Amino acid sequence: MDQVEVFKALSNKTRLQILNWLKHPELSFPEQAVHGYDIGVCVGQIQQKAGLTQSTVSEYLSVLQRAGLVKSTRKGQWTYYMRNEETFAALSQLIHSQI
Repeated sequence: MDQVEVFKALSNKTRLQILNWLKHPELSFPEQAVHGYDIGVCVGQIQQKAGLTQSTVSEYLSVLQRAGLVKSTRKGQWTYYMRNEETFAALSQLIHSQI
């Protein structure tokens, strides 16, 4: 885990909001229930909820993915995102033990 990249990724209000939504996707994206949550939430659902352009949301998700905070799965033409809970556990341990 690159600590600097993680903290840079967390320094944006919308990226933090996306991570919060993905923490409990069933509450934040009830329309995704038809497809399930096992592979994540479709980028289109995230974009619609954020109310931002597709390119902006894609860039935000790319930043989060490079930092290891989210994982993506491609299924057909769609990309699905979910939180990478292993990174959050490591971040929690880092903050608890070193910061």
